[in-house]
Amino acid sequence: MSIQAPGIRAPRVQAPRRIPAGLGDVVVPGDDGYDDARRTVFATGSPALVARPRDEAEVAAAVTYAAREGLPLSVRSGGHGLTGRATNDGGVVVDLRHLDAVEALDPHRRLVRVGAGATWGRVAAALAPHGLGISSGDTASVGVGGLTLGGGVGWMVRKHGLAVDALVGARVVLADGRTVVASEDSHAGLFWALRGGGGHVGVATSLDLVAARVGDVRFGALSLAPDDPAALVAGWRDVLRGADEELSSTLVLSPPTGDRPASASVLVCASHDDPAAAERSIEPLQHLGTMLDDTVATVPYADVLAEGGHHPPGVRLVGRNVLVPRLDDDAVAAVAAASAGDRPLALALRALGGAFSRVLPDATAFAHRDAETLVVGGAVVPQEASSADVEAALAGWRGVAAHGTGAYVNFQGTATDADLHAAYPPATLARLRAVERSYDPGGLFGRRLDVTPDITPDSAPGASS
Repeated sequence: MSIQAPGIRAPRVQAPRRIPAGLGDVVVPGDDGYDDARRTVFATGSPALVARPRDEAEVAAAVTYAAREGLPLSVRSGGHGLTGRATNDGGVVVDLRHLDAVEALDPHRRLVRVGAGATWGRVAAALAPHGLGISSGDTASVGVGGLTLGGGVGWMVRKHGLAVDALVGARVVLADGRTVVASEDSHAGLFWALRGGGGHVGVATSLDLVAARVGDVRFGALSLAPDDPAALVAGWRDVLRGADEELSSTLVLSPPTGDRPASASVLVCASHDDPAAAERSIEPLQHLGTMLDDTVATVPYADVLAEGGHHPPGVRLVGRNVLVPRLDDDAVAAVAAASAGDRPLALALRALGGAFSRVLPDATAFAHRDAETLVVGGAVVPQEASSADVEAALAGWRGVAAHGTGAYVNFQGTATDADLHAAYPPATLARLRAVERSYDPGGLFGRRLDVTPDITPDSAPGASS
C-alpha cells in the first residue's frame, strides 16, 4: 500500500464496475465528496470505494465484498492514524462514522456501550451528565475504535489506566462476515487481542466499557522558562514519582519555530474528589522553574479534550515514540540534548505508573506495563521531504530511543517490521499471530502482523486511527 501525502496527485483509480447493495452510503472516484472521503488527518489515499455503513449488517457486507474481490481493506473510526491505515489505494475503506451511538447499559455498574465510530468528544459529552468519564486520549475528534484497540493513554491514565483497561466486551465483524461477541467469557483469545492489538483481526463495531466516576478536574498548563531543559525534565520526573495517582501530567518541550521562541509547558489533570488535594498535588510543579503563565482551572472532565486539526499546507509532521521503563539521569540528558542543537525536536513526556502499571503485562496485548514514561518526539519537514530528509530531521531522536524498551502503537510514525517488534514483545506478537490465524486465516485485516506495508504517510505524533 502506498499512501499519497496531501497535495500530491493521486494515481487514477476507477470505481468498481458493480457495487453491491447493502454497503451503506458509498463514495467512489468521481463522486462529490470523494476527495474528502479518501483523506485522513495525516494521509491521503485513493481507494476504489469508501463505504459508510449504518448498521452491523452493512459492515459485514462491506467486509465480505472486499474479501470476495481481493481488495485491500481499511477500517476508519476517527481517521487519526499516523501510518495511514485508515485509507488505502485501490481498495475498500469502511468508514464507521455512522456507528456513533453512546448508550448507558447499566448505570449502577457504570457500563456503557459505544459505537466504534463515535469520537471521544461525543462520548465525554454524553457521559458528563451522569458524572462519568473514560480516560481516553486527549483529542475530542479521535475515534473510539482506533484509540481503544491500540491502548488509549488518556488524562486519567495514572488513576484509571488505559482506555483498553475499561473494555469488557466488543461486537466484532470477522473476515467471513460473521459477528461475534468477545469478552473474558466468550472468544477470550480475540478479546485479549483487541486490548492493545490494534484491531487487526476484525471490525469492532461497538465496545462495552466500564466508565469511572468523574466530575470536575483541575486542568491546564504551567508555562515555564525553557532555559534549562534537563533541570525541568528531572524536576518533573521527581515530582511525578512522588505524586498521588490522581495527578496525570505531560511535559512538553517545543523548539523555536519562525518568530516563536522555544517554550516549555507542564500540562496537568488532577482528578481528586477534594479540590484542596488537587491543588496540593499540582503545587510542586509550579516551582520547577521560572513561571511565565498558569492556566490551570477547575473544569468538567469533558472539557479537557482538545479539538484536533490539520497541519499547515506545504509541510508534514514526522514523529517517533518510545516507552521508557526508568527515566534516569542518562535518559534525562538524552531528552535535553534532543530538545536543543541545530535541529531540535518537539518532545512530549507523559507520566505513566499507577493503575496503568498494575495490569499484568500478559493480561492484554498492550504489554509494556513497566514503563515510567512515554516520550514522543516530532519535527516539521517540507511536504516533499525524502526518507533521508526525515531521518536527518529526527537524528536527535536516536539518543532518546536508546533508553526505551518498546513503543506505543497508536503513536508510531512508521509501519516497519522494526516498529511492529517495538510495539509487541516476542511472546505478545506470537500470541497475536495465533489469534490472527484463527480468526482471519486469509489475512484480510492482518497487514500489521505479517506484511511490511510500503507506506509514505503524512504523519506526526498524535492519536490512533
